[in-house]
Amino acid sequence: MTELLDILANPAFWIATLRVATPLILGTLGVLLCERAGVLNLGIEGIMVAGAFTGWLTVYAGHGLWTGVLVAALTGAVFGLLHAWLTVGLALSQHVSGLGITLLATALSYYGYRVSFPKVNTPPTIEPFAPMEWLGIPILSAQTPLTLLALLLVPLLAWVLLRTPLGLAVRMVGENPQAAEGQGISVAATRTGAIVAGSALMGVAGSFLTLSAFNAFFFNMINGRGWICVALVVFASWRPGKALLGALLFAFFDALQLRLQQAGDAWLPYQVYLMLPYLLSILALVLVARKAAYPQALMKPYRKGER
Repeated sequence: MTELLDILANPAFWIATLRVATPLILGTLGVLLCERAGVLNLGIEGIMVAGAFTGWLTVYAGHGLWTGVLVAALTGAVFGLLHAWLTVGLALSQHVSGLGITLLATALSYYGYRVSFPKVNTPPTIEPFAPMEWLGIPILSAQTPLTLLALLLVPLLAWVLLRTPLGLAVRMVGENPQAAEGQGISVAATRTGAIVAGSALMGVAGSFLTLSAFNAFFFNMINGRGWICVALVVFASWRPGKALLGALLFAFFDALQLRLQQAGDAWLPYQVYLMLPYLLSILALVLVARKAAYPQALMKPYRKGER
């Protein structure tokens, strides 16, 4: 108990928590935007890999860090456009398309890395984003600009979805596309735009790992974060504010298990600590998801004129 209190009293623990939460916040917002429009995007895992690779490769080639972030976002948008064409344009299975995107994006990224660095055993490094020490705010000053961007995007997305005509159109095509079509809203264009924008956020989420959290690209660095984001959207009941809380909750458990392992408790094997964030997150998901009001048209293909 004393060790736990010491961990929670250490500012470094909360700095690590917010750092771990950043890619989850960005990825969850991307999934949330897609699903609010009625489309499940299981391509997030591969899109995050592609965003991490292309963003890092751009900076390694001599371009700026923000250029790397932009390239990662564009990479995500391209895969999002492909997913939109398959699921909205051709009305194919959203599950199959999403998993296909994950496999394709991951394979292309790994292939691109091998082609770019055929004889390299250790991943080349770059100079990542520096902490915002000038900000003067405890904990947040130790973060990089991408963390601040993720935090600012939460209220921005909430405002767009709940307070603007564009957000109303996105929610309408996710709830009742027939009614949206009756109001003159293009269901296909709205869904496609939401998928592309959401996928761009997923790409930025991946770039955080190579341009901010670490300084290199290596295989398996996403490590299931994309699937966690999909679960967090359900936990958040498709609301940006609750998505932020869910990402912070998972990051808290993840950072805690790392600190507990470092404390060296001999009574428990390290696998118990590795399971801790997932077990507690599943418990929270079960408790909350039963009351979640999901978009009524989620995962339902729509063809214009059908009733």
